[in-house]
Amino acid sequence: MDDQRKVSRRQFLQQSATGLAAISSAGLMVSCSGAENKQLMPMPKRKLGKTGLDVSILSFGGGSQFLKNKDGVWEAMLERAIEVGINYFDTSQSYQWGAKLSSEERFGLILPKYRDKIILSTKFDSRDVYDALKMTDRALTRMKTDYLDILMIHSIEPTEDLDIIEKGVYKEMVRLKEEGVARFIGFSSMNSSQKSKEIIERLDFDVTMLAMNPTKYGDYAEVALPAARQKNMGVIAMKAMRDIVGKGATPEELLHYEWNLDGVASAVVGHVGMKTFEENIRLAQQFGSANVSLNREKLEKNLAHLAGPHALCWARPGYYDGMMV
Repeated sequence: MDDQRKVSRRQFLQQSATGLAAISSAGLMVSCSGAENKQLMPMPKRKLGKTGLDVSILSFGGGSQFLKNKDGVWEAMLERAIEVGINYFDTSQSYQWGAKLSSEERFGLILPKYRDKIILSTKFDSRDVYDALKMTDRALTRMKTDYLDILMIHSIEPTEDLDIIEKGVYKEMVRLKEEGVARFIGFSSMNSSQKSKEIIERLDFDVTMLAMNPTKYGDYAEVALPAARQKNMGVIAMKAMRDIVGKGATPEELLHYEWNLDGVASAVVGHVGMKTFEENIRLAQQFGSANVSLNREKLEKNLAHLAGPHALCWARPGYYDGMMV
């Protein structure tokens, strides 16, 4: 990143206080067995909308599934991700839930030495400007970085007041982007495709992370995704496999479903264990060359019975993204 666009943490805090006052008045050694001998294949990449960033089609999810990995495993997982060409790393200030270290802190122990090779994205939960700025500064501290590639509002909900967001945290996000604290800004959503569509059309975000899978729960691919395409936003698909894989669909089918959605640059997946991670790496590496016949309508029909809180834990009332379930 251009040095002129970086600001020190002290400058960030000073500038944040000023803003608040105005508002209120390549090889790596991998310790996992067998990983050293795996043949490296190119990791396909795509443009992340108008950001111009090239992102790996498989992104690294730092949520609850990643946090389940014990010490000695998660470190190797992050190193392996770098080795195979995964370059988009997603986390949030709230991803901790029982783990000794938060997801941001885990990232901060491994990723700084690869900072110029990766796209680092985190999210804040609060809609209060002061809290959001504190969370952002804490993220910089935890991940040992002077800037974020992408800063997001976490989980746009059906009850959101877009006037409050626009005049509050969105205004501050724009300022942080102008000052180089965040290169790009965006939001994630898994509970309201309609509200996501409204915020996409109303505000000038660069990136969005949307819950999309063949169950069609939430109708994000039909409602929010076209709006994002219209504005050339970068789109990351999430919830591609959670509570679905093995229940009438293979990992290959689920990932290919995401990667074949028009406008989707990458699918972010959290992994428990290196075995599952290695399998999904293989699927990503082979995407485009693999002879896979995907019948979208049949897959959606087969999984339609899973579209709801009865099957999807993340769709249940009271669920919070990052919970250890």
